[in-house]
Amino acid sequence: MESASLVILHEDADCLAVVKPAGQFPIGTWAPPGECTLEQDVRRHLAPDDPAGVYLGIVHRLDRPTSGVLIWAKTPRAARRLSLQFERREALKEYWALVEAGAGIPPTGVDEVNWSDWLTRPGKDGLVRLAEPGTPGARQAVTRVRREPASGLPPGLAWLRLRPETGRTHQLRAQCAAREGPIVGDAAYGSTRTFERPEAIALHARWLQVRHPTLQQPMELVAPLPVAWHAYGVGIGLGSDGRA
Repeated sequence: MESASLVILHEDADCLAVVKPAGQFPIGTWAPPGECTLEQDVRRHLAPDDPAGVYLGIVHRLDRPTSGVLIWAKTPRAARRLSLQFERREALKEYWALVEAGAGIPPTGVDEVNWSDWLTRPGKDGLVRLAEPGTPGARQAVTRVRREPASGLPPGLAWLRLRPETGRTHQLRAQCAAREGPIVGDAAYGSTRTFERPEAIALHARWLQVRHPTLQQPMELVAPLPVAWHAYGVGIGLGSDGRA
């Protein structure tokens, strides 16, 4: 896809928070001809005359198929301070997902549940898998999960709020799939449904809270829900803070 205009959630001298579209490569310069990475978009925004020469600190990532909040550092000091928050699990995150409502997906109305699994590193196929606790090379992944009511959803689907307490590769995708609830559109992890377009899945980094790297005040960043979600009856009529 061609580059779209940046949706900026916050910008100051230290950091820049934007909305990553589903299906766009987040970083690097390896996008196929005719496509542009989000990093390239951000660099052109910061320095139109010299995008390659601008400092841009990468402090966390989103998979290509995922949409939502992504924050970048504009100085080395801000990069160090923000990176430490993610490494120390001080950054708070909430993702929204539309999943196939398999047997392991919690029912609507129950209290928040904890998913705790051990995940392997990505294999040659790029996928991670569940492993026995303590398996060499595997790491524990913990996510708090709540299923929300959504009367407009097609039969067989569920809307989840996911709050990962760890940041493993493909953590949410693998954990949902392991409970017979692959994320809609995520064919790599077993979804039989499509979402918006082949390179997108119904996983949205909805909310992020970090401390400002200089002011040390809490920053709450909320990414607008993609229009594609409205077709599933999710996101219509949300308040401006998106925390309905």
